[in-house]
Amino acid sequence: MKLERSAQLYQRAIAVIPGGVNSPVRAFNGVGGNPIFVTRAQGPYIYDADGQRFIDYVGSWGPLILGHAPRSVLDAVARAAKDGTSFGWATEREVELAEHVTKAVPSVEMVRFVSSGTEATMSALRVARGFTGRDRVVKFAGCYHGHADAFLADAGSGVATLGIPGCAGVPDGAVRDSLTVPYNDLNAVEATFSEHGDTIAAVIVEPVACNMGLVPPSPEFLPGLRSVCDKYGALLIFDEVITGFRLGLGGAQAHFGVTPDLTTFGKIIGGGLPVGAYGGRRDIMRVVAPLGPVYQAGTLSGNPLAMAAGIATLECLERPSFYSDLDSRAKTLTDGLDKVLASHGNIARVDRVASIFYLWFKPQSDRPARSYDEIKSADAGLFVRFFHALLNQGVTLAPSAFEVGFVSNAHELQHIEATITAVDLALKSVLG
Repeated sequence: MKLERSAQLYQRAIAVIPGGVNSPVRAFNGVGGNPIFVTRAQGPYIYDADGQRFIDYVGSWGPLILGHAPRSVLDAVARAAKDGTSFGWATEREVELAEHVTKAVPSVEMVRFVSSGTEATMSALRVARGFTGRDRVVKFAGCYHGHADAFLADAGSGVATLGIPGCAGVPDGAVRDSLTVPYNDLNAVEATFSEHGDTIAAVIVEPVACNMGLVPPSPEFLPGLRSVCDKYGALLIFDEVITGFRLGLGGAQAHFGVTPDLTTFGKIIGGGLPVGAYGGRRDIMRVVAPLGPVYQAGTLSGNPLAMAAGIATLECLERPSFYSDLDSRAKTLTDGLDKVLASHGNIARVDRVASIFYLWFKPQSDRPARSYDEIKSADAGLFVRFFHALLNQGVTLAPSAFEVGFVSNAHELQHIEATITAVDLALKSVLG
């Protein structure tokens, strides 16, 4: 594999962009070497600056559930662009996408669009504080809710990849009201509420943790959070920036049958363009300006191009067989990988929730991880060697031992079979 052009671009980039990337997860700090520079993408493939093609399971970190550059989304964006790229005024497309979201997710009676997942989560927390009149928030070790100050203590995603224990530039006061407990540990949650319950505005959680590897909730975890919040008068916020419209039209809350008070979205609802959203019960959302005293604004919120991409994407997801077909493809992939891993002595395991999967080098484990500590105990060094070997076989995973992969409906059987073969060859290369 050659990366000459990517290496040249990286040298140019590091002179004018911190670390040569505009988001730390794109850097190869966690795996070594220079990052790939992508020039175009189509279906399940990305193409780099050196003209090489890779089967891609990053999918722009989750939003591309239809694959890269789907025709329906491109056509919708092109039609919208002819009318103008940004108005700063209300548009019909904002209303239409909001109607799609509120119809699909029953807990969301009203929704406000923003431009990123970080905006969505920081706004939802402000709403929770404004609604309850309380300041504290309970979060979970290894969960990542964007880069707002309150969420960067013991966070996952790029923070975990870079090994940063906290974040410089975040004042102590900004995280003093953030109470971090272990994921899947209801006893720790109940103890925290027992001590601080009348000061806690909300619990925010990834209903399936996807930023510290893949950690599904234990059967009692999400219902337990709902009960604790009800007992103490706190709000339950589901961060569905990744899981929203990925696990099904109703997201993780429909998948697990637990109803939050507020939900944050991103990724898929923008169809590959920058979009986030937060929403929930009508009485809670009515505290948001201009109806109420909680101020939040954004010039590009509800951008017409992003709304058009989101509408076109959700219309595809509303097809009756979409999710069953997608789940079948993801199952074919992970079933095949299970067999390959077994042939190599189960040096690693692969876990899946719907179309999200995670391959981690935790040998002989008979179940998915249940905590951030378990994920951190895996062999990150072996992942690094495997990552590069797999890249040489023409398949991309995220350049981090803490990130998940995403199957799209553009990953057809031929691509899945090629991926299974590539993993086998990569493991043979690594293990000798």
